[in-house]
Amino acid sequence: MRAAIWLLALFAVAAAVALFAGNNQGTITVFWPPWRVDLSLNLVLVILLVAFVLLHAALRALAALFSLPTQARQWRLQQKERTLHSALLDAMVQLISGRFSRARKAAQAALTQEKTLAALGASLPQAQQVRVLSHLLAAESAQALQDKAARDAHLQQALNESADRTVLASPETREGVQLRAARWALEDRDAAAALARLEELPQGAQRRTLALRLRLKAARQDRRTLEALETARLLAKHRAFSEAAAQSIVRGLATELLSGAHDPAQLLRAWTELDANEREMPEVAIHAAQRMVALRGDLALARGWLLPAWERMVANPRGLGDALRVKLARALEAGLDSVDAEWLARIESAQRNNPRDPNLQYLAGMACMKRQLWGKAQQLLMQAGLGLQDTELYRRAWLALAQLAEDRDDAEQAAEAWKRAAQVENS
Repeated sequence: MRAAIWLLALFAVAAAVALFAGNNQGTITVFWPPWRVDLSLNLVLVILLVAFVLLHAALRALAALFSLPTQARQWRLQQKERTLHSALLDAMVQLISGRFSRARKAAQAALTQEKTLAALGASLPQAQQVRVLSHLLAAESAQALQDKAARDAHLQQALNESADRTVLASPETREGVQLRAARWALEDRDAAAALARLEELPQGAQRRTLALRLRLKAARQDRRTLEALETARLLAKHRAFSEAAAQSIVRGLATELLSGAHDPAQLLRAWTELDANEREMPEVAIHAAQRMVALRGDLALARGWLLPAWERMVANPRGLGDALRVKLARALEAGLDSVDAEWLARIESAQRNNPRDPNLQYLAGMACMKRQLWGKAQQLLMQAGLGLQDTELYRRAWLALAQLAEDRDDAEQAAEAWKRAAQVENS
């Protein structure tokens, strides 16, 4: 369609020119003494048009001739710039392919090309980022080659370049360098240096997922359990881990925080540092109670910590694994001497609702033994001794039965109980 329109326009112009030129009787007389030259107006117009075209072409040719040196310089600079970018890309490719020596050489070649361009007065708009990235790639390669001196030199140069306020650059450039420096410090097992690098980041950058992951690793390496726990909470909030992984990490850190307490007061402070959800984790609550028992603290307080785990086990007998059920029974057994009537009622009710659970049978039997209910204690412990899978509880159950038999002067039954307990110890 466009070609048809152009063709019609061309015919229209040709027709207009033919009409004008065909009926044009005008002449132009040029007096050049002693000559007189008469020219038609059409010829004069054609001569002027041709002269204009020739003059324009001549001027264009002269301009192109004089611009050749400039074009040659621009072409050389363009080639150098292409070489720079090629070297930078080659450094990245060699680095991710594991050829660290070649990657460092390529990064240094990129730096050399950038210096050459700067010396020729052709600075790139992104020259600062190119220099920082080249130094960073060289430092990464040196880190992989265990050349710490070269790594630190390139790292410092990258930091210096990214800190230049006279050049407009995105702040992410410097933040990226600092994050890589923190990761290298972690690889060198220098957690304090990694944390110091992370502290240099702006507040917004410190809350990024990558920075929080590095902080978590550094805090765990440096034994800063509380800081690691707070960081793990933030990562879980940002969905940096799966739900199961987040619970596992938080649970492990909470347990580690409780293990670091060396007296009941420290244990209580560590417990108050935990969130409500963390306190309700059965593993955490049971470990806290065990630590309180080991530190000879307030056992009534420890039983209060165990109450959510106990209620969960009673409501859903399969809600806790076998190992946790055993630990819960051990933790409660340790405080049976001071247990109140309310807890005794809980234990008795749970055992009555689930009479085939050997752990509850053992716990109820030991509670009856502490209350001097010898007959009921013997019955429950005998049932528990036949069904317990945990060797420690099994041994304790038969030791308690041996003691009860000796108190009744039943030597035969006491010997049998001692024998069963000894078999566990010998195995």
